[in-house]
Amino acid sequence: MLEGKVAIITGGTRGIGLAIVKKFLENGAKVALLGSKEESVTNALNELKEQEGKVIGFYPDLTNMSEVKETFQKVVDSFGKIDILVNNAGLSSSTKIEEYTIEEYDKIANVNMKGVFVCSKEAVPFLKETKGSIINISSMVSIYGQPAGCVYPMSKFAVNGLTKSLSRELAPLGIRVNAVAPGITKTDMVASLPDEMIKPLIATIPLGRIGEPVDIANACLFLASSMASYVTGEIMQVDGGART
Repeated sequence: MLEGKVAIITGGTRGIGLAIVKKFLENGAKVALLGSKEESVTNALNELKEQEGKVIGFYPDLTNMSEVKETFQKVVDSFGKIDILVNNAGLSSSTKIEEYTIEEYDKIANVNMKGVFVCSKEAVPFLKETKGSIINISSMVSIYGQPAGCVYPMSKFAVNGLTKSLSRELAPLGIRVNAVAPGITKTDMVASLPDEMIKPLIATIPLGRIGEPVDIANACLFLASSMASYVTGEIMQVDGGART
């Protein structure tokens, strides 16, 4: 479905991000995965060793425009173009508002909002050449909120707003912009929770199970492919029907 395409995936070293990397590679894309540290990027590339020549990795500061621009140019130097940007990198939080520090606020806001803005901005000159697409990873809490850690849903509300706005701004350039809003997904953090915490969560999901990273990757694959050529500005909920 992505034969001949080139994708950049931030936060692509583990969890949902790595699942998207693998799904895109399986479907013929060449992929540049971005991580926060050299070690995590190296580990991910080692896991994908059989895809050598089709996947490369970098670890820029996603909030630094010059670093991101330089990295994107390196991707073009290696693979010739950029067709797809997946803004997946993000930080979560469960801190109560009275306990928040400005330092924690800045850390979450920088990655979840500024990083998505910077990467999107720097990708546009390349994506308008390929009539490409941007996919932002949002969250179900961007729609419903959550009982603590308010800066995280706040940041994902911002991602939805950016998605909607850029879909209108960039449509005349042939660039589509969409988001995927995952529900509870079996990442490392969720997988480590005890059964007594997991079972009540599952009870709230009509489909009766927690999502797998591949479920989110499949949604991204659709939005990145020509099958979604008439889809832009969409916040796609992938949450097993959990609507409250």
